[in-house]
Amino acid sequence: MAEPLTPIHWRDGYLEIIDQTRLPENLIFIRLRTVEEVWEAIRELKVRGAPAIGIAVAFGLYLAIKDYPAKDKEEFCAQLKKAADYLASSRPTAVNLFWALKRVQEKVAGAQGLSVGELKDLVLQEALAIQQEDESMCLAIGRYGAELLKEVRAILTHCNAGTLATARYGTALAPVYYLANRGKVLHVFVDETRPLLQGARLTAWELKQVGIPVTLITDSMAAVVMHKGWIQAVVVGADRIAANGDVANKIGTYGLAILAREHGLPFYVAAPSSTFDLDLPTGQEIPIEERDPREVTHFGLRPVAPEGVRVFNPAFDVTPHRYITAIITEKGILRPPYQESIRQMFFKETATQEEGFGR
Repeated sequence: MAEPLTPIHWRDGYLEIIDQTRLPENLIFIRLRTVEEVWEAIRELKVRGAPAIGIAVAFGLYLAIKDYPAKDKEEFCAQLKKAADYLASSRPTAVNLFWALKRVQEKVAGAQGLSVGELKDLVLQEALAIQQEDESMCLAIGRYGAELLKEVRAILTHCNAGTLATARYGTALAPVYYLANRGKVLHVFVDETRPLLQGARLTAWELKQVGIPVTLITDSMAAVVMHKGWIQAVVVGADRIAANGDVANKIGTYGLAILAREHGLPFYVAAPSSTFDLDLPTGQEIPIEERDPREVTHFGLRPVAPEGVRVFNPAFDVTPHRYITAIITEKGILRPPYQESIRQMFFKETATQEEGFGR
């Protein structure tokens, strides 16, 4: 199997990303040199996927402050917060965005005795660390997820939770890549994922690039594929996971979970610990982004609905935890009851850090 692409690069003063709006027709890398360009890239889905957005905003913070002539730390932190608030307005649902902004600001706030120049370097180093850690987390998700899929011949996935949505390897697709590198090649069925076709444009594209067998279906064909016994599991990513295990992911995920339950198939969610939001007790509190009606009324630039029709276009839905068989993280596999298993995962992480073994 060929190695997946690395979709995000830091190159001596600018952030280079794959413009995902141009796939699959053209593989184009674009350079982002300002915080405004990072904001626009996130808003317009040139970079997307919760982990990748978190990486992008961390570098966006550095681009915002690298040339700012702050006199002291107080002024520097004020400008950093202004840039963070601006980046936070780009998209509301993926919690990795807010997690990364908070992490960088807390790193700077806790630094003592550094000059403004050293604080700027600290922001850049933290952004690089977030990117490197995400790649490591995806590899670990792949290793844990492979245990669940070792007897599986084919899976169904939704949207894109592959390498394009992360630093590399993905979340939902990480076990697929992990197994393929060890000689077991799964067949992946991919929902097209209306209305923006991330499954068709992105997931099918990246799997073909590395030689993983892939079959593309429309969203409405998933039940038939399950009924025919062509898949043995559903694996999806996540944009935010509440404290009780409710999961926000691309619109259509909830329906797949119900279908999987009806057909007796395991429904797995793969996500790093940075995607959990313990401040939200349930998925009902997760903010759901609603996007431009033209994404539904048009297919590209071509209208496919009567002019003026009312449109409901949420970008995400929330899958209740009762439909989720397991959540695959870089720290291990979580199982019901999720309120307890999630709490234990974060409690163990805190205890380890307090003992001096944290990063």
